[in-house]
Amino acid sequence: MDTVDATTGSGAVVIQGTVAGSGAPDGRSAGGLLRSPLPPGASDASDASRAAGVVSPAGRSGPSGPTDGRGMRTASATTGLWGRTEQQDFRSRVRGTLLGCALGDALGAPLTGLSLDAIREAHGRAGLTGPAPAHGRRGAVTAVTQLTLFTVDGLIRAHVRRDTGAWHPPTDVHRAYLRWAATQYDWGPDERRADNGWLAQQEWLYARRDPDRASMTGFADDVLGTLAHPKNPAARDAAATARSAPFGLLVGWEPALVLQLAVECATQSHGHPAAYLSAGAFAVIVHGVTRGDALDSAVQRALGLLGARPGHQPVTDALQRALAAVTRGAPGPEAVEGLAPGAGHSAEDVLGAAVYCALVAEDIAHGLRLAVNQGGDSAAAGALCGALLGALHGETALPAAWLADLEGRATLLELCDDFALEMTQGPTLHGSAVTSPGWLARYPRG
Repeated sequence: MDTVDATTGSGAVVIQGTVAGSGAPDGRSAGGLLRSPLPPGASDASDASRAAGVVSPAGRSGPSGPTDGRGMRTASATTGLWGRTEQQDFRSRVRGTLLGCALGDALGAPLTGLSLDAIREAHGRAGLTGPAPAHGRRGAVTAVTQLTLFTVDGLIRAHVRRDTGAWHPPTDVHRAYLRWAATQYDWGPDERRADNGWLAQQEWLYARRDPDRASMTGFADDVLGTLAHPKNPAARDAAATARSAPFGLLVGWEPALVLQLAVECATQSHGHPAAYLSAGAFAVIVHGVTRGDALDSAVQRALGLLGARPGHQPVTDALQRALAAVTRGAPGPEAVEGLAPGAGHSAEDVLGAAVYCALVAEDIAHGLRLAVNQGGDSAAAGALCGALLGALHGETALPAAWLADLEGRATLLELCDDFALEMTQGPTLHGSAVTSPGWLARYPRG
């Protein structure tokens, strides 16, 4: 089995997957991503880092630099890899991605379950043009945003826990999803839980906001779903895809590994190939635009990686329909609905609609209106489109008036900045040489 050592901005990551850039699937064990040897030809962590294609947000290869004995970059090497301008650009794209996701989710929330005719009857021929009340307030988010936040939390925890010698990101993301599941049943934060950290203490998250059935059942117990033994094998909706944007923000990873991680984490609740491959494809597209690729180029890369995966054809077809539709006339709700052979609720149909809307969008607000005003899964389509456009243009392109109404904006911003800090300056926050007690209180190693 071929392995690679993928490196993020905060150090070397040893994970079982595909040869960087090959796109060929490997044989899987029930445990999923495991600690593995260095890739062929790599004599140390620096060689492995180069094999995995360590890049800054601008797409330039990073220096090899010194490590701390575990393959983790020292602070001086991190500074060399992430210049000040690159750190600022990365943070803007992280904020753009996650805030854009939440804005699209909130815009689509009032339209849940409505057909296009019902939307027009309620909001006029143009449909919904701005935030409207849902769940008792304007700008309310759904379980899509809640789960996206916990995905970020799990990825940060994975990097922090590596200090203990453990490295299995699907486990840390799964634990984060179990903390989300507690918010759906508990009245508020349980102070007796030592592993809650900072995010699970946010009281506003303790609310049920249309969670999908597969996520509720998938995270109802401690069993970790894997590619070999996925949870809910028939679950094909877009919930796992909609929570997967944060995987695409691992800009130092090779795209094949981003796909693999997103796929494995999607199988924890959604076991249908179209659902987990849609999650992987979406993460790869976010990854590409965050690194500076054009959106259509990022889609083509995702298509290339999907081709070697069993069961990819529905996702491939949906993305190809989205690309082809761009040149078929003026965009509108009918064009969006025409992309979905079914009712527009399957993961691949929602992904295709979101990609199309992002490709034809005049600006972020236009793209989000187009994504949600259709009879499919409006909240998920809005979230996916918002994440893509936010990653592409950064936070300053987001509609300010909509941000002002957004529920949980302070939490989102704080988590975005924490993720950017961990990815760019992790060794200065925790490790053998230096440890920030405040950081470990927010993101416990346990």
